[in-house]
Order: sequence, then structure tokens, then C-alpha cells
Amino acid sequence: MRAPAKINLHLGVGAPRPDGFHPLVTVYQAVGLYDDVTVEPSPGWTLGVSVPEWIDADAVPVTGANIVDRAARLLAAHHGVEAHAGVSVAKAIPVAGGMAGGSADAAAALVALDRLWELQTPDDDLLRLAAELGSDVPFALLGGTALGTGRGELVEPVPDPATWWWVVVPSTEGLSTPAVYRRFDELAPDAPDEPAGAGTLLQALESGDPEVLAGALHNDLEGPALDLRPDLADVLEEGEEAGALRGMLSGSGPTCLFLAESADAAREVAGALAARHEVVLVTHGPVAGAHVVTYG
Repeated sequence: MRAPAKINLHLGVGAPRPDGFHPLVTVYQAVGLYDDVTVEPSPGWTLGVSVPEWIDADAVPVTGANIVDRAARLLAAHHGVEAHAGVSVAKAIPVAGGMAGGSADAAAALVALDRLWELQTPDDDLLRLAAELGSDVPFALLGGTALGTGRGELVEPVPDPATWWWVVVPSTEGLSTPAVYRRFDELAPDAPDEPAGAGTLLQALESGDPEVLAGALHNDLEGPALDLRPDLADVLEEGEEAGALRGMLSGSGPTCLFLAESADAAREVAGALAARHEVVLVTHGPVAGAHVVTYG
């Protein structure tokens, strides 16, 4: 199974709820950076993870603490079966980068194990299990472009007829999502109970115009993240000077995203950024959610 990275085109954050979660209004887009999850029969449970050279292997949780372990246990318990499988995860989504790589792994594992164990779990049940695993996991199942509400786990597809081109600059140093939310609370003690709506962003998507979308991108967590990592502001400035229509952080960061006018423009921006950054990726969206990949 293959599952995509996500970016937040709009991320409105409200004051913490009584349960400690922040209410969100977000517009997710799945982009063409993927993690692959492969499963096969096994008398027990094993999990292996491989990463490219530019990802720090030590930043990926090991067996027992990985979200794939949790996904397997949750699905097995739901059906009353043993969580037996050999699982391998090949990562290509930045780790702790605000692109929901762990959520992608969980979504891919749910679908792959459901098929391996021949459980035929209804879609609604898979989405509910996904929401228990994390706020971004249901979207990783859905893919495309979607409006997220609640704490992000309630997702609804939205029209997005265009293809958008992005340049992605991962950071060698991760940024804790809980730390960014804590900084948000410190910087915005009077945050509203209901976060900012996404109407302007949704209209921009319908326009199909990259310049209109650039003007509508919004991320309430960008300020707190840049406060914790002011060096990232320099990266955003570099990308815009190189020709990007807009630079922004992906979710809680620290990955920097740049919207480009076209595929050719994205490659030009990436070429300029590659002079200073070891890893620069070009991708596009929207793309499909978790789906089967056949090799050979």
C-alpha cells in the first residue's frame, strides 16, 4: 500500500477544548510524496523501517512505539483476531516535518492488514479507527483535497480541479507538534473558540489560478513555529526570492513549502534552493489517498 504526504492549504486553530485538543478548520491536500507499507503472512508480528539517506533513521520510532504497531493492534482488536504479520515500511515523507508521514503509514497499514487478514472492514469503520490513531489519519485514507473539522479528523472532499505544483524543503531538525501548539497558546491567549473559516481558500481552489491560491494560503501555526525556529523564515524568504508565488510552513513545520506557477517554475525554484539545501523536492497535488501499488 502507498499513502501520500499531506499539506495544509488552510489551517485555522481555535482555543483549546476541554479535552485538550484544539478545534481546527483546515483544508488538506495530498501531494505526491509517499510512504510504502508492505505486509505478508507471518506467525508473529515484525516491523521493519527503511529510510533514504536524507532522513534520520533514529527519528523513526521502533517496533512497539510506531503508529503502525498501534494500527495493527487496533484493527485486530476490532475484529478479535491475532495481530500477526510481517510489515515493512519504506519512508520518503519527511519525519517530524508537518507532512503527516506517520499518519500515512497508519492509513496504509490499516488498509493493507485489512486485506491480508481478509476482514472486509466497512469504510466507515476504517475511518473511525483511523480517527482513533490520529487527527490526520482519516485524510490519509481519503486523499485528494478535503475540508477537515473537529480536531482535523472529520473530513469531507472538496472540489479541486487543478494541478498545483510545490517545492518542498525538509529540515534536518524536527519540530515537535505539541511544542508548536503550546507556543500558539502562549502567543494567542485570546484565540477564538471557533477557528478561522476556509471560504477564501475554497474559492481560490475553484479558480484554478496559482496566484489566487497563493494569496489565500493560511496557517495559524506558522507564527508559533517560526517563533521557535526563526531560521525557517530565512528559508521561506529564499524560496520567494527564487520565484515561488508563496512560501509557507507545512502544518506545524519545520518543512517549508513553496507554491509555484507551473511544473517548470517549480523546477526552477528547486534548482535555486538546491544551491543552499541538501534536499529539495518537487511534487504536485492533489493525489489519491492510500492505494495498492503493484511492482514488476
